[in-house]
Amino acid sequence: MSSQQIRQQFLDYFQKKQHEIVHSSSLVPTNDPTLLFTNAGMVQFKDVFLGKEDRPYKRATSAQRCVRAGGKHNDLENVGYTARHHTFFEMLGNFSFGDYFKRDAIHYAWEFLVPVMQLSPERLWITVFNEDKEAEKIWLEDIKIDPQRFSRCGENDNFWAMGPTGPCGPCTEIFYDHGPEIAGGPPGSPDANGDRYIEIWNLVFMQYDRAADGSLTPLPKPSVDTGMGLERITAVMQNVHNNYDTDLFQPLIQAVMRLIPSTPDKNAIFSCRVIADHIRSCSFLIADGVIPSNEGRGYVLRRIIRRALRHGDKLGIPSPFFYTLVTHLIAIMGQAYPELRQSQSHIEHTLRQEEEQFSVTLSQGLKLFEQVISELPGTVIPGEAIFKLYDTYGFPVDLTADIARERGLLLDEEGFETAMSKQRDRSRQASTFATEYIIADHAHPPTVFTGYELTDSIFSAKILGLTRDNQAVEHLQTGETGVVILDHTPFYAEGGGQVGDQGLLRIQNQAQFRITDTIKQGQIHLHLGQVEKGILHLGDQVIAEVDKQRRAATVLNHSATHILHRVLHQVLGPHAMQKGSLVEPERLRFDFSHPAPVTPDELHTIEHRVNAEIRANYTAIVRITTPDEALASGAIGLFEEKYGDQVRVVQFGESIELCGGTHSERTGDIGIFKITAETGVAAGIRRIEAVTGDYALQWLEQQESNHQHKLQLADEKNRLLEKQIAQLKDKVAQLLGHDLAAQAQSVHGIHVLAKRIDELEGKALRNTVDQLKQKLKNAVIVLATVRENKISIVAGVTTNNTEKIKANELLRIITTQVGGKGGGREDLAEGGGSQPQALENALQSVYDFVRKRT
Repeated sequence: MSSQQIRQQFLDYFQKKQHEIVHSSSLVPTNDPTLLFTNAGMVQFKDVFLGKEDRPYKRATSAQRCVRAGGKHNDLENVGYTARHHTFFEMLGNFSFGDYFKRDAIHYAWEFLVPVMQLSPERLWITVFNEDKEAEKIWLEDIKIDPQRFSRCGENDNFWAMGPTGPCGPCTEIFYDHGPEIAGGPPGSPDANGDRYIEIWNLVFMQYDRAADGSLTPLPKPSVDTGMGLERITAVMQNVHNNYDTDLFQPLIQAVMRLIPSTPDKNAIFSCRVIADHIRSCSFLIADGVIPSNEGRGYVLRRIIRRALRHGDKLGIPSPFFYTLVTHLIAIMGQAYPELRQSQSHIEHTLRQEEEQFSVTLSQGLKLFEQVISELPGTVIPGEAIFKLYDTYGFPVDLTADIARERGLLLDEEGFETAMSKQRDRSRQASTFATEYIIADHAHPPTVFTGYELTDSIFSAKILGLTRDNQAVEHLQTGETGVVILDHTPFYAEGGGQVGDQGLLRIQNQAQFRITDTIKQGQIHLHLGQVEKGILHLGDQVIAEVDKQRRAATVLNHSATHILHRVLHQVLGPHAMQKGSLVEPERLRFDFSHPAPVTPDELHTIEHRVNAEIRANYTAIVRITTPDEALASGAIGLFEEKYGDQVRVVQFGESIELCGGTHSERTGDIGIFKITAETGVAAGIRRIEAVTGDYALQWLEQQESNHQHKLQLADEKNRLLEKQIAQLKDKVAQLLGHDLAAQAQSVHGIHVLAKRIDELEGKALRNTVDQLKQKLKNAVIVLATVRENKISIVAGVTTNNTEKIKANELLRIITTQVGGKGGGREDLAEGGGSQPQALENALQSVYDFVRKRT
């Protein structure tokens, strides 16, 4: 049975048991900012278990994508060397939210494994928590499991908790016996750590609420959370002991084998397994919006990629190669996870770019590693060397540990941490701003911000603090610059990319302080500026007046960044996450993760969709809630941000973000959104600059003015060129005239010339005929040119010959022969025709015509 069939069989079975099939959630948790990656099937249902969220169903089943690499659950160092460690795995699960409990959960599990999957009961072993008599009775009396294949275990093995406090309960586990030929004893025995008995399914019964003192209180609605690793059950069903021998991995391993240029040795299989595992986690992480970087989730992804690349280098596989495995992965998993196929080009581009960037430093770092170990007095690699590999060559520590383990070496991890601490200290010193405001937080209460709604831009406030040159003072007088601290303020302090407000502090007819910037230190707003007249004293009551026009323009740009962020997700993909922003009155700047320049077509679509959202005129919905509730509602928050107990959520239509900034009341207030630039600011980071509102109109008007100016310059240049071309044509005509005069034939004493000249046209043709008439004095001239199968003809006769030979009559004779017509005077006539093939004979007839008339 294939892994695809097993996955589908599981979901179908529980669907028949009235479970809702719920698609796998993202590997990036949306409802738990403390969790690095989704690492279990229950993560997307966490708030349902906690009673914070209601779903329209009480039973659910899923095949959940999971990653364990980094953080508390980190399997990275074991991947490739054991039969069952993976960075990426799928968890099959069924869940009950206060519906069925132990009896049904156990019966479902047994029915699926034995009657449905047809596993032999003699190959299954059951464990329960030693105090859970209810589960024990169900297994022994209802299921009638063989008591010889049954173990009672302690809390460490068979009791599950969500955390130190909160929902918890006993669990029962189902193990598969791979046979006596494999070492190891049953669960609970001294040899339990062997590989013979493998856990395939864990059924968790959440029935208690644990208090801080450790006491357990029964939950009013006990729930069930089960998990079975697809990789493990697939190994069982395909009769193999090693997960890497299943159809989930074998096509990938074989694809890697084919890339090895020479005959692989017996140890190559370990590197092939590493690469096969890592392409799974890397591809799904990128599909879920994670981009390689030097922090957070992005750094975990980078570590996994670089570990795979090192093993590829070890196998001698030419670079770049890693991205080519995405196609093979999609062949295995694309049907179950269509998002993988939809993101294929983005995944491949990201992996290839990362590999090309790392390939040079990989070889250089490996040379340094070889040099270090050649000089080692013992078996421990010094911390400074580990740090240099990390800092200079981009070697994650676990990559260095991986190579060291192959050589039987150890790492001086303490020395590495010392070197890292020194670097952090240097970074902190280097990043210190030139201007600091030393304000003791404890000296003043937190400033109360009252400026979210500027229905009236004038507020009353009391001066709590004054500083000049970083020193607390009693007063500030005319001409002095300094900082003012108020008890309440309508001035927004710079934060979240939005610039601080400007404006005035006034004491009626006595003093005025112009605020040039507002920043925040801790919980205190600092109003920076200069006294324009009078004196400000501690304790003075002042009128605070925000520059309302400047604020109004700023909020339009801030709201536009929220809409832009949402649209970037739609057009480029969920990986396009905010990496920075600047919101000023005149413009906005938005940095986001994306591996390549945004194409002109994509920019057009982005701009069009943002303006569509503006025209929809969504009302701003602002609410205060907890971080968990905000993220569960779909709000976008940054993993690296630290959130308090309460967060502010701003929503415009489908755009929902955690944000403390100021915004427009409706999207329609933004008016116009116009992108002015798209650039790259770092590897994998792009920047869009744009304008809105009146500034967008000004920008468009300036562009129109520039365009008109360019058209005017182009028109003037064209007229000059036309004049120069005409002059050149005249010169050409003169030169041709001299040359053609020599070609004229004498017919009864008259100079006759009938010739095709394609170098000339229009006016130049006429000028040449006139020049020849003047030069030859006694002449009959016919010149013709052909352009795009159309004939132009000019006939000229000197006035001393017009009694016998008339130019217009001569022209009619010629045009008749070439399928055309014409007319003119006796001395000059013009015409045309449409039969170029007859032109040569028509021109020769001119000479006969002159002979007959003279």
